Amino acid sequence: MSTFQIASREMKLGFRNPWAYSFMALFSLFMVSLLLINSQGYVQGYSGITGTTLNLILYLLPLMSLLLGSFSLTSEKEDGGWELLSTYPLSTRAFIVGKFMGLAVVLLIIVAAGFGVAGSAGAAAGSGFDAEAFMLLLAFSACIALFFLSIAMLIGTLAKNRWQALTIGVAVWFFLIIGWPPLLVASLGFLPYSFIKPSITILTFLNPAELSRLFTVVKLGGGAILGPEYYEWITWIRRPSGTFGFLAIGVLWIGSVVLLAEMLWERGRSRG
Repeated sequence: MSTFQIASREMKLGFRNPWAYSFMALFSLFMVSLLLINSQGYVQGYSGITGTTLNLILYLLPLMSLLLGSFSLTSEKEDGGWELLSTYPLSTRAFIVGKFMGLAVVLLIIVAAGFGVAGSAGAAAGSGFDAEAFMLLLAFSACIALFFLSIAMLIGTLAKNRWQALTIGVAVWFFLIIGWPPLLVASLGFLPYSFIKPSITILTFLNPAELSRLFTVVKLGGGAILGPEYYEWITWIRRPSGTFGFLAIGVLWIGSVVLLAEMLWERGRSRG
């Protein structure tokens, strides 16, 4: 079996999964609800509405990606699907990458559906986000989904069953989304001033949610709210090469995590 056959199989299973439609309905409802908050015409650039949207996307979409991705792998272990697939001439890389690709399509369709419903409702009501803000928020959501799907692949490899995947996934979500800001502020408070900027840079690269949020806020024109510690970030992102640099970092980040998941799965496979 090839990578694309696994991806096709995963897409079929994904769209048969009631969880996928539940998440799609929830995300669409969430996006339409934001239109009710803003009934004063189209929003441009960074504002309270776009900031609220970014935060709410960060609360919902990473958890969706973590659960769908990790459950997909752990279900293969529990239901015996992997035992059947391993009888075919299937490499671990084809299996993991195919899983990632198939689930990525499912998640991106969920995101597109949510934004499509919101965009259509906004166009009919004459409110919502202008084209540039809408596309940046859509790109932000897609990046968040792919980043956390790669983490879900790693969680699914480590977890033995769905309950373990659920526990680890919620813990990772809480740490990277809810606990990150206070932990960041608390930890930086113990460092000398000269170490603050390089520490922020390293920690930002380690958290894909913060990296994506920072990039989107600057692109929306809200870099001034980030503070002087992020001046070099703002300068870099605003350059013409900033977008390509962010995409390169994203591909490297996702590829590294998926590769680690593949290595751990292969190690478990060799041990039987």
